[in-house]
Amino acid sequence: MERWREPATVAEAEVVQREIAARVEIPTGPVPPPRRVAGLDISYRKDSDLVAAAAVVVDVGTLEAVEEVVVDGEVGFPYVPGLLAFREIPMLLRVLDALRTPVDLLLCDGQGLAHPRRCGVACHLGVVTGLPAVGCAKNHLVGEHDEPGPARGERAALVEGGDVLGCVLRTQDGVRPVYVSPGHRIGVDQACDVVLGLCTEFRLPDPVRRADHISRRALK
Repeated sequence: MERWREPATVAEAEVVQREIAARVEIPTGPVPPPRRVAGLDISYRKDSDLVAAAAVVVDVGTLEAVEEVVVDGEVGFPYVPGLLAFREIPMLLRVLDALRTPVDLLLCDGQGLAHPRRCGVACHLGVVTGLPAVGCAKNHLVGEHDEPGPARGERAALVEGGDVLGCVLRTQDGVRPVYVSPGHRIGVDQACDVVLGLCTEFRLPDPVRRADHISRRALK
């Protein structure tokens, strides 16, 4: 894991993003399927800089959680649209350091390539850790797409400037889709397959949904 570079200004943060984006690796074919995935999420205490970051490691074969970790702390970078990673990654690195279970892939609540500078939180985290990473976001940020069909598993390409950034994925019949984009060392199709396989009953992948729950609970 390389040292995380924390910028002092918005302009410096944008430079760092472009540097990281240039180092993102997106393979053209499938990579070995992950055996253990860490779902990551951060919760913020209202009107405060206090946050809690959670990691939930799931065995992909059994879909059982094998480890859960929560850490708390304070964010050190202001909220700026498009620069959310600089608020979250220091805490996400702390919670990953606290894990005892080796993981094969990081699943982030946020964007990967589907970002104005092609550098969402999953790209940051993937490059810094060297691990494959995927972003799964609840909301659309950039790119154009058709509406996917209504059934679970149907998807539509998320495209900007001729580049396929990810997919809009229906994870359950009739529910709103999620926006999946690779962050590092995994392709679009495989990233979407991983996310779909981890959505057993709900719209969001089980490990991310669980991480959201336990991080919120930690702040209470």
